[in-house]
Amino acid sequence: MNYSLYLLSATLFLGFLFILWNYAKGLKDSPREIWVLFGAKLIEYAAYGASNMAFVLYLSKDCGLDDIAAGSYIGTWSTLMTCISILVGSVVDAIGVKRTLLIGMGAMLVGRFVMPFTNQLILVSLFAFIPVAIGNAILVPVLSVGIKKFTTSESSALGFGLFYTLMNVGFALGGYIFDKVRQIFGEHTMNAIPLIGIEISTYQIIFLVSFIITIPSLLLILSMRDGISLNANGIIEISHRNETDPNFFTSMLAEIKKSFTDTIAIMKTVFLEKSFWAYLFMLGILVFVKLVFYHFNYTFPKFGIRVLGEGVKVGSIYGILNPVMIIFLVPLIAHFTKKIKSYYMLIIGTIISSVSIFIAAIPSYLFEPLVKTWVGNLIFVDWLELNSDRQNPVILGLVFFIILFTIGEAIWSPRLMQFSAEIAPVGREGTYIALSYLPYFLAKMITGPLSGWLLATYTPEGASSYPEQYMIWICIGGMTVLSPIGLVVFRRLFTSKGE
Repeated sequence: MNYSLYLLSATLFLGFLFILWNYAKGLKDSPREIWVLFGAKLIEYAAYGASNMAFVLYLSKDCGLDDIAAGSYIGTWSTLMTCISILVGSVVDAIGVKRTLLIGMGAMLVGRFVMPFTNQLILVSLFAFIPVAIGNAILVPVLSVGIKKFTTSESSALGFGLFYTLMNVGFALGGYIFDKVRQIFGEHTMNAIPLIGIEISTYQIIFLVSFIITIPSLLLILSMRDGISLNANGIIEISHRNETDPNFFTSMLAEIKKSFTDTIAIMKTVFLEKSFWAYLFMLGILVFVKLVFYHFNYTFPKFGIRVLGEGVKVGSIYGILNPVMIIFLVPLIAHFTKKIKSYYMLIIGTIISSVSIFIAAIPSYLFEPLVKTWVGNLIFVDWLELNSDRQNPVILGLVFFIILFTIGEAIWSPRLMQFSAEIAPVGREGTYIALSYLPYFLAKMITGPLSGWLLATYTPEGASSYPEQYMIWICIGGMTVLSPIGLVVFRRLFTSKGE
């Protein structure tokens, strides 16, 4: 029996506990609410990671949309989520972290409850996808705001570091759930729910599991104390809101309106700053490499199932491998490259990530010699649990591509946030980050239909073979290389603004 995978897993687990302990030591003075947020974040990203990979499969298999229509739908949905995220700051400032989280979690529970029990597109859109979009758009930025409130300036870096780590743990758990449900219930079969007797599809079971594991997250948020914050001296403060005041809701709405008006005023000022346009232009260039994550979530599941076969652990190939590597690589790379300027790290990282995509386009026969080696045995047998007749060398290309892409991501992704703070004028950091979503509006609307077109053209549903499947990665890689090229071409503009 090969124990290599078990040994590797044990080593990684011990390493993760060491990382967790070091973060926990630095956050010992934070209120218990920060651990509530971390627990809620871990659970939510597990549910989000599992359901996100099932969305396009559900839209096609259950709701009857073709590849292009499903891609267009998910692109529009993702754009709606981005739009809501920009506006959330006004709400959380007015009603507090706990109430905003409860609104987001309530919307999430409604959407995840409806989705398993209907495949009618109108009902799914109104009562499932829209509430889930609202919930996601609220939870992600508000969790960040909460961590900021529960840490001091000295411990905030540790808070966000643990935040980023647990987010990736959640994504890895989501990838595991996605694969495990498909392994137990089949790729796309109808299954009766015990006691109820209703038959739902495999992808709807994934949504049902996501709904069930969201409930503990809601309970955690309910246990939070409202109005908690940590001041600059590390002392916990509690500000109480008088909810018995008959004018409470009127005052709350007035606060939201004032906060929203102030936000618009700040945005107008920001739009007049040259550094902002340099920042926005840079984000527009980086859109090409960031949209690879979009393809991982919405193009890769269909591609993997069609090319590699039903039941293959496509969730593990990306959904587990990528986040597990990120957990360990980010602190390691950050330690050894802390003296290198953010802009140069962006260039190096995006070059590695964009070039890696072309590995997936390499002819599969070049990987065949590795199938029967210890590398092939580790990947095919120990990890993906594939019989000899299903050990497709294409998988090796995908695994090597994701490994190299993740190394690049660990270099450029953390530095993007740092560069945002460096290029933004003092006092405008939050607004710059909020407005950083703007370049993705148009990009997501284009990428959705493009994802569907690539699948329909090179890996059409029902085909017996896919001789041109590599073209999907050539197209995606060709667009992604525009990011490092743009960063190099406009280097003087960005470095001068950074200074």
